Amino acid sequence: MAIEKVRAFFKERGMEDQILEFSVSSATVAQASEALGCEPCRIAKSLSFMVEGKAILVVAAGDARIDNPKYKATFGTKAKMLTPAEAEELVGHAVGGVCPFGIHPDVAVYLDESLRRFETVFPACGSSNSAIELTIPQLEEFSAPVGWVNVCKEPVEA
Repeated sequence: MAIEKVRAFFKERGMEDQILEFSVSSATVAQASEALGCEPCRIAKSLSFMVEGKAILVVAAGDARIDNPKYKATFGTKAKMLTPAEAEELVGHAVGGVCPFGIHPDVAVYLDESLRRFETVFPACGSSNSAIELTIPQLEEFSAPVGWVNVCKEPVEA
C-alpha cells in the first residue's frame, strides 16, 4: 500500500507521527481542504504527466491550473496527464493520493511557483485519506525536486 511507503519515508526522517489520516476522503482538493479545515489553495496537489516517455510530477497549489503555453515552453511538449492506471504503475501512488514522497526513483519532481506564497502546504501521503503539513523548505527538501517551474496560470482571486 502506497501510504506504507510514505510512512516509511517519513519514519526515516523522524516525522511519521505528523502524517494525518482522515475518516473521510481527501482525494480531491475540495475534499482535502474540507478534511483539513484549510483553504483549498493550501493543498499541494501532485499532478502526473508524461514527458519524453517518463512520468513526472508537478506539485502545485490547490487553486492553480496548468497553463498549456507555459508548460510547453518549460517541458517542450504538450501537457499530457497520466491515466489513473499509468499514475499508479509509473509513479507508485493511486490518483487521489499521489505525492512526491515514496515514489519510484525515476520520477522527476518539479515544484510550481504557485506554492511559494504559503508558509505551509498540505500534500497527500500516498492514500486518498491522508496528508501532512509541511513548510515550503521541508517540501523542497523531502520531494528532492529537479527544480522550481512556473507552469500554472496565476490564481484568480475570488
